[in-house]
Amino acid sequence: MHIEYEEFESVEDFFMYLASAAPPMKNTMPINSYKDFVMSFIPLSPSTGETYLMLYAKGSLEPGIYEFDVFSKSYKKVESIERADKAYFISITPKRNTIADEALKNL
Repeated sequence: MHIEYEEFESVEDFFMYLASAAPPMKNTMPINSYKDFVMSFIPLSPSTGETYLMLYAKGSLEPGIYEFDVFSKSYKKVESIERADKAYFISITPKRNTIADEALKNL
């Protein structure tokens, strides 16, 4: 498995990047909060699963739904997905993530 990396200065910058990719996915995207990093993996070779792009920022989020406002570059935890003009991220904290473990080992 090969992993490429893209590091962001803050969780807000990380969300800004993902918000630009989220519209085709109906403005929701799962992310991981794992071992003091907020991250997302994008397969670069979907057919083989050999290469991933790891997008990440140092930080952590509680599990739940986060509403991100691109214009103010701010996010907040919310109870539900309500507005079409916002991007939403579902933060999960896996007990174990072998792809993330491998990627973090190589940072």
